Amino acid sequence: MPLQKLQFRPGLNKDQTNYTNEGGWFECDKIRFRSGYPEKIGGWAKATLETFLGTCRQMFNYITSFGDNILAMGTNLKVYLQVGGSFYDVTPLQHTSTTLGASAGPFTATNGSSIITVSYATDPLYEPAAGNFVTFAGATSLGGNITAAILNQNYEILTADSTANTYTIDVGVQANASDTAKGGATVTAYYEINTGAAGGTYGYGWGTGGWGSVGWGLSSTQPILIPQQDWFFDSFSNDLIMNIRNGAIYIWERGALTNPSVAYGTRAVRLDSLAGAAYVPDEAMQILVSQNDRHLIAFGATPYGGGDFDPLLIRWATQDFPENWTVSATTTAGFFRCAAGSQIVRAILTRQEILVYTDTALYSMQFLGTTDVFGLQQLADNISIISPRAVATVNNTAFWMGKDKFYSYSGRVDTLPCTLRNYIFKDINFAQADQIVCGTNEGWNEIWWFYPSAESNTNNRYIIYNHLERIWYYGNIDRTAWLDSPLREYPQAVSSAQPYLYNHEYGSDDDTLPLEAYITSSDYDISDGDQFTLIKRIIPDVSFAGSTNESAQVKLQFLKRNFPGNERTAVNDDYTVVSDLDVDSYTEQVFTRLRSRQVALKVTSEALGVQWQLGSPRLDGRPDGKR
Repeated sequence: MPLQKLQFRPGLNKDQTNYTNEGGWFECDKIRFRSGYPEKIGGWAKATLETFLGTCRQMFNYITSFGDNILAMGTNLKVYLQVGGSFYDVTPLQHTSTTLGASAGPFTATNGSSIITVSYATDPLYEPAAGNFVTFAGATSLGGNITAAILNQNYEILTADSTANTYTIDVGVQANASDTAKGGATVTAYYEINTGAAGGTYGYGWGTGGWGSVGWGLSSTQPILIPQQDWFFDSFSNDLIMNIRNGAIYIWERGALTNPSVAYGTRAVRLDSLAGAAYVPDEAMQILVSQNDRHLIAFGATPYGGGDFDPLLIRWATQDFPENWTVSATTTAGFFRCAAGSQIVRAILTRQEILVYTDTALYSMQFLGTTDVFGLQQLADNISIISPRAVATVNNTAFWMGKDKFYSYSGRVDTLPCTLRNYIFKDINFAQADQIVCGTNEGWNEIWWFYPSAESNTNNRYIIYNHLERIWYYGNIDRTAWLDSPLREYPQAVSSAQPYLYNHEYGSDDDTLPLEAYITSSDYDISDGDQFTLIKRIIPDVSFAGSTNESAQVKLQFLKRNFPGNERTAVNDDYTVVSDLDVDSYTEQVFTRLRSRQVALKVTSEALGVQWQLGSPRLDGRPDGKR
């Protein structure tokens, strides 16, 4: 019997039976395909050792005319600008109290405790809420361990007592008996906007009633879904426009300061607070800037002149003036409404149009340059998009995940054939579908979707579509946001488990830990599937280019079974691991004894510094009867 070369079709297929997919790959993790052959994906490492607060759902990168390379990051707790390895907190404020320190001061310490009670009795018109953040300025030392430098920082409010007009913070330093003063009479408190949920949660009681359910601010006896806090960002010249989904619109102004760190120290403010602001929507589902014609657009908005939020309304500001939404003969501001669906889910900019997704249809919004300013055309109906961030564009083609299939749009809407469709859509936690995020990895011609599996409340898995080779593969990674920006050296991402920004496609490890990867083929007949075959020798073909481990190796496992109906498990007598072979770059051949009708190949790596690509290993065997 001549040597049998093992060559498999690129991509993963789990929508057929293991045996029917003979000649293909069936399972994998941390694997991609290059020129049709599987290899381990690139690793990742921390982009900076600084941390941030909250779960990040959105990142946006742009460069100002001053050369600032700004990465905006929106979490459920904060808004940050990441520049030069540092995070700058630009979270908008909702209230400033300049009378907090009347009399002796607002702070009360307890000996032996780091918990400080803060009184706001001198400013009773505003009620701080637990979970929000406050920054103090102008405080003086309490006399002992609690110094002015400790007090004049940013803190999360732990508890709030509206009856006593007090709240508590944890300053991280235990007070001693000398901490008896109250911090001075000129304390200013800067209260940030309300924080939100990291993921969709259910609540009862007062304040859980929302728009479209039982009425804003009303009590509910049934569980009400409290959506996760999502941000949207876009640039307007050097400035950053942002909004919370179905919330207010804000702007961070870069200004012309020659010292950029001073600019980064300023906070975003409400757009309607700017001079000349008029008719700015009180709420917007998403903001986006039409960069070619410089219009700020709100998708889903409160109507012109006021009223209840309309989730299908599109409004835009006057050209070059994002704060002016006045509709008149002398402005270019305007509005129209989508006809299909119940709400706008997402708008995304492509080369010549803005794609607007409702929950049932897709629209094209184009700048006309006439008195109508913009035009709106329906492209498709009876489609879906599973989350606001489940879409990305590549080469002027949009790819997105629907609620039961994948789509593309390159002038017309098409369903993407997917060999993992059944596997993916039967393993999604649809209650947390808003967490699903999509991004590109252009260096590898890939589109990534991160999603929560059926047993998880956070994103823990991914599926990749290689749009050049038109193949699919999948795996397990915890990522809540992803951005592959041409303005940065590496794709960058964040997770819900660690408060760090990571550079991807960097090295071959999971930061400082080994990045374990494997791929397993479907079963294939060794000969004709009738006779048994005895395999005695294997000639491996593995490249370790890119490895930093001088002893880099992979483990080859050959799994055998005699009938497709045998359970696929390594402990079954008819499907056992018959070879567990360590292969490195110097391995010429390995000897084994393998007798079976069918066999599957598994390749695994588990050590630090290992990068590999599988070629075409060969088997040496002979027929060995039918029994």
